Amino acid sequence: MQDHINVSGVLCSSYDTFFEAEKKIADYILEHKSEIIDMTVAELALASGTSDATVSRFCRRCGFNGFHHLKITLAKEVAEERGKSVEVSNDISRDNIAQSLQNILANKAAELTQTVSMMDPVQLGKILELIEHARTVQLVAVGNTIPVALDGAFKFNQLGIHAVSGTIWETQMAFTCNLGPEDVVIILSNSGFSKRLMTLTAVAKENHCKMIAITNNAASPLGQASDYHITTATREKLLLGEFCFSRVSATMVVEILYLFLAVSKKDSYDHIRRHEIAISEDKNN
Repeated sequence: MQDHINVSGVLCSSYDTFFEAEKKIADYILEHKSEIIDMTVAELALASGTSDATVSRFCRRCGFNGFHHLKITLAKEVAEERGKSVEVSNDISRDNIAQSLQNILANKAAELTQTVSMMDPVQLGKILELIEHARTVQLVAVGNTIPVALDGAFKFNQLGIHAVSGTIWETQMAFTCNLGPEDVVIILSNSGFSKRLMTLTAVAKENHCKMIAITNNAASPLGQASDYHITTATREKLLLGEFCFSRVSATMVVEILYLFLAVSKKDSYDHIRRHEIAISEDKNN
């Protein structure tokens, strides 16, 4: 596991893949981060209602060498949080809107920071190369991630990169059926477990398209099936309990791709200027 990945990010990103006993451990860690640092495996097992063996397996499954490695990483995370000048928690309440705004900001800022820190510069360079020279880039998503895919297609087209997306899964699938080796498919999925997107991925692979997945979990089916993967962080569970969806990190990744391509693609500004001129009349009315 990379040292810059913190415990909260790992647990929130992988939470939906945990077994019930593992969720008990994750819940306890997220709610008692400071106390965990001084606990033993046996104490955590007792506190979470699980077993020593389950705790040890859980740590390894999350990418840590063991419970000691998890505690060291967690200690750094807690120290960083204590070092911040603004006191924050995971509570949101309309009874205290000012503090709740600080809590939301802190967690969203952490999502973005973790997402950027997990990016591999070498792999990112290869991804940018693929997108820039693709015949067509298809951005696909289902459910709440569709707006991110639509935004990505809009941004890439602004740069002169032929990109498509859609709101209807059957239409997205029909388009994928017509792609080939010169094309790139970007899969956007919070969990990485969408059956519909896995079906689309299988078709894209049959057509020898290059696959890029943007998900919370590199070990997910979509993450494993793709040629390249960008991991997004989420801390939504800390704010909303069982609901773990967040578009912020995925939107940030699309924005990062756009900015790098804008400054490196030699004719990008000409395409942006042409687009702006074409829509200027609408903006001036």
